[in-house]
Amino acid sequence: MQKVLIANRGEIAVRIIRACHDLGLQTVAVYSQADAEALHVLHANEAICIGEAPSAKSYLKVPHILSACEVTGADAVHPGYGFLSENAKFAAICESCGLNFIGPSPTSIALLGDKAQAKAVAKKAGCPVIPGSDGVVSNLSDALEEAKKIGFPVFIKAVAGGGGKGIRIAHSEDEFAKLFVAARTEAEASFSNPDVYLEKMIMNPRHIEIQIMGDKHGNYVHLGERDCTIQRRRQKLIEEAPSPVLSPKLRQKMGQAAINIAKEANYHSVGTVEFLLDRDHNFYFMEVNTRVQVEHTVTEMLTGVDIVAMQIRIARGEKLPFDQKDIEFKGHAVQLRINAEDPSRNFAPSPGRLEYYVPPGGPHVRVDSACYSGYSIPPNYDSMIAKLIVTGKDRTEALARSKRALQEFHIGGVKTTIPFHIDMLSHGAFISADFDLGYVDGLIASGYQFGTPHDPEPKL
Repeated sequence: MQKVLIANRGEIAVRIIRACHDLGLQTVAVYSQADAEALHVLHANEAICIGEAPSAKSYLKVPHILSACEVTGADAVHPGYGFLSENAKFAAICESCGLNFIGPSPTSIALLGDKAQAKAVAKKAGCPVIPGSDGVVSNLSDALEEAKKIGFPVFIKAVAGGGGKGIRIAHSEDEFAKLFVAARTEAEASFSNPDVYLEKMIMNPRHIEIQIMGDKHGNYVHLGERDCTIQRRRQKLIEEAPSPVLSPKLRQKMGQAAINIAKEANYHSVGTVEFLLDRDHNFYFMEVNTRVQVEHTVTEMLTGVDIVAMQIRIARGEKLPFDQKDIEFKGHAVQLRINAEDPSRNFAPSPGRLEYYVPPGGPHVRVDSACYSGYSIPPNYDSMIAKLIVTGKDRTEALARSKRALQEFHIGGVKTTIPFHIDMLSHGAFISADFDLGYVDGLIASGYQFGTPHDPEPKL
């Protein structure tokens, strides 16, 4: 591996380019017409335009990416997250063209990317799974009978789902038929696959994920957990590690369960196994993300392991340079996603030109971004401006530093989620870690508006 083409954009493309350069590798950036002045284009050794602004005409255009590899002589492809990162067909095409796909094998991606098959893998690995249908449910009558057996409320989930799409919650038999059809329709539109399966809805859960690594020589480690419970409409907003509710014993148990799943799937790369944790601290397998996560930074700051560099090193056949006993967890880390959205208007998108962009700094503060003063955030892609990662010796210190860093973060020209984060870090429930997956959505449903004057303690 000598030259890596990054088939992505934004902050993750910049992050990958930095890791490649640290490893002495040449880099190729690809960009759409909307991203001609993007930071990843400036940082890479070479850059090549692959199409128009819509992702379907650029970042998702496989022939254009392969042509860019041929023109530049790239011998490896890093897909980042989103776009083609979990596309087994793309990974297989790369391999067939002699390109090193920096990720798991196409077989592992296909296996774990199918939610029903992934659940079967977890069962085989001895991991607790959420009660649900035994695979895909294809017709309404069978699905309704299965839902009655499981017991309401139930999730209707797309087998190829992601990003919160293709999911409906049926609270009763009366509404099941309408929601079943809606989930299948959205799944077909979003993933070109209408198949869905059913799962029992775990009440008031937390979202806990385990970072794992496996090399091509049979070695596996986990890097602990991330608590991703603060979400809006199933989109993560704040991630932290370690989770404020996990004991060392439960961490070890969940970590081993994640490793067992990776072994069962013959997985060799970095990846994330996601779980739901109920009020009684019972955990249930949810899914596997076969790529680097947006929130990998939290784990990097907690463990000191460069996850992206390790992903590249695994792809070129190296053994893991450590085993489980070498992994240490020091302090506490929090990641706050700064998006171009207006929290006072129900998080309405706010693309546009950044009149000024002044990120925070100082000890224990990291900012991953592809933005700068004068940069225009295009409306064609996700709205992320930056990821703010803050560490402390414990959670209290990390949250206090997060407030300071947020107050130092000055962005003009667009609305951002900075007011949301400042607001959230003052909530008693968040400070005491007494919240679940529905916390933010519950506040919004009650009429609470983030980023506007209000009583300091929200009432649910």
